[in-house]
Formats: sequence, C-alpha cells, structure tokens
Amino acid sequence: MVAITGLFSGIAVKDLDAARTFYRDTLGLSVTDNAMSALDIALPQGGIIFVYPKADHEPATYTVLNLEVADIDAAVDELKSKGVRFEVYDGSHQDDKAIARGKAANFGPDIAWFLDPSGNILSVLSN
Repeated sequence: MVAITGLFSGIAVKDLDAARTFYRDTLGLSVTDNAMSALDIALPQGGIIFVYPKADHEPATYTVLNLEVADIDAAVDELKSKGVRFEVYDGSHQDDKAIARGKAANFGPDIAWFLDPSGNILSVLSN
C-alpha cells in the first residue's frame, strides 16, 4: 500500500495576481505565496489548494471548488455585494437569486455557482 503523507488539490489560473486578490479579498480565504511561484489557499478544516499559473489555461466545464456555508442566502448576498456574478444553468431550477434549492426538493444541497477570474467554476453550498 502507498504510504500517503498528505493530500491537496490544485487549480490552474491564467493570472496569479487576479486569483490572489479574488480568493483572498472576495472570498475571504487565507492565501499565501509559496516557494514554487504559486499560491496556497488554506482550507478551514486543514489542508491546502495549490493554485498555479498556466498561460494557456482553459477552465473546466465542471465545479472545481465547493465552498460550504451555513447560510447560502447570506453568502450569495455578500458575494454579490463584492461584485460576484452568479451563473444560471438551464435545467438547474435556480431561483431569482440563482440558487438551486436542492434541500426543499430532497435532491441535494442548496447551491449557487460563480466563476473565478480565470473562468473556473466555483460554488457556495449549504447542506
């Protein structure tokens, strides 16, 4: 068996400075520069997300990072006040705040999607 000593995920971005500002100032996450000319985003319950520059970056067509929140309405309102625009996807049954209300339909969490400056899909969700 492989002796795993740690675990982290990575996200590519077009512009490291824009990513630093967005993840730190807009989302309120702890962001530090690391020795590899990239960023480390500290996760609230431990671990990191490694954010690295990629000049020819093409964003994924799926959610790369989910941010769990206690109150999705408050989170959406706060992010909108900071200029975040929420995505609306056909068939996702989102309300006028762009929140898919999965809990009410016993279908999953309440979730709302948005993009980082590089076009990566992120979400806030509440279980």
